[in-house]
Amino acid sequence: MAYKRDELLKIVKEENVSYIRLQFSDMLGTIKCVEIPSSKLKDALDNKIMFDGSSIEGFVRIKEADMYLHPDLDSFLILSFEDLRYGKVARLICDVYDPSGNPFQGDPRYILKRQIEKMHELGISDFQVGFEPEFYLFKNDENGNCNMEVSDRGSYFDMSPIDGANECRREIALELEKLGFEIELSHHEVGPGQQEINFKYGSALETCDRIQTFKQIVKNIARKHNLTATFMPKPVYKLAGNGMHTNCSLWDKDGNNIFFDENDPMQLSDVARRFMSGILNHARALAAICNPTVNSYKRLVLGYEAPVYACWSDANRSSMIRIPAARGKATRTEVRNVDPMANPYLALACILAAGLEGIKDNVEIIPPVYDNIFELTREEREEKGIKNLPENLKDAIKELKRDKLLREVLGEHTYKKYVLAKELEWEEYRVLVTPWELSKYL
Repeated sequence: MAYKRDELLKIVKEENVSYIRLQFSDMLGTIKCVEIPSSKLKDALDNKIMFDGSSIEGFVRIKEADMYLHPDLDSFLILSFEDLRYGKVARLICDVYDPSGNPFQGDPRYILKRQIEKMHELGISDFQVGFEPEFYLFKNDENGNCNMEVSDRGSYFDMSPIDGANECRREIALELEKLGFEIELSHHEVGPGQQEINFKYGSALETCDRIQTFKQIVKNIARKHNLTATFMPKPVYKLAGNGMHTNCSLWDKDGNNIFFDENDPMQLSDVARRFMSGILNHARALAAICNPTVNSYKRLVLGYEAPVYACWSDANRSSMIRIPAARGKATRTEVRNVDPMANPYLALACILAAGLEGIKDNVEIIPPVYDNIFELTREEREEKGIKNLPENLKDAIKELKRDKLLREVLGEHTYKKYVLAKELEWEEYRVLVTPWELSKYL
């Protein structure tokens, strides 16, 4: 909803809001916030609230510490799920600026905005995105700590009593609706304790803001039910992993979905095919952003409906990009390798940039794959030009370091800090002695 400054001040006063959270995301997608009393809201709306950027992952050095928060008025929400004992709490999502009054180059939200502007320069009006986030619910012990026991023994589309998390999932959906989310479906997923709640698609920036709010609400409501919610890609060995399928479409200024072509046998435009081809050309490097953790690659393995190969199809769920059956305004590409640990702003910025390169450079269209890719030999896959996605974070970062486009998208500041952070993460994992090694070799 679009708010004006005076209107916002009036709402805060009439609703007796006591505190305002000024939220932003760090490089890794973690939500950060500065909380102010409502009496300081005018200062916030004048962009006068400052914070120390040197303590935030992927931000600035000590000598460049001061950063300013510029609230996005359209992101104002009263957080109905918060404890009201100390008064109502509202939030504003902010853009980060440097002391010179310029957008901070390392702000993930700004990085996405920059790519959206490049899209507009090509005459494309809107990048519409719908996320499908999955998460697990685990029981807590008497001290409120996660004991890694799944919340139920349900499976895909099961109902209670088998689906023991039904009430928690329903409360999450109802809370989201209070905050203006249009819930499309809510159901038990394949793994025991695994859930999925989908909300309506929207413009890319708005959808990223929403997925950050979604994660916050899921974790808070789960805690009320004495459960721990996790978006970790593969929390339990041999159980289905958590994905975040990312549905994308491009629209013109007249409100037409330019991925749809009623005269094509698949009713799919060349723009859509080149958009996908651009993404597939950068698939191995994109993994470093869309699958950003060591754990991400334990999801991207055979046998769990997670993609392992960089290809597309309208019928093959083993492919990295799938075209759902719906056409017309609902025509879209479903990028299936993205997981919920990805920073949504960076993931969409990189996906959009790769797709736009495919359109702008008129790249060779990669044909769809209808074979069962899992049954093809490596030689047969190579003959068809089907690449493997990286098998681990180390290989993904190697691919990112070779990719000039994604380096440009991230900008030198974020690119260098991101690569360093992920190389340190891999090194920490590499030298760790795991319980598996102890049981195997001790």
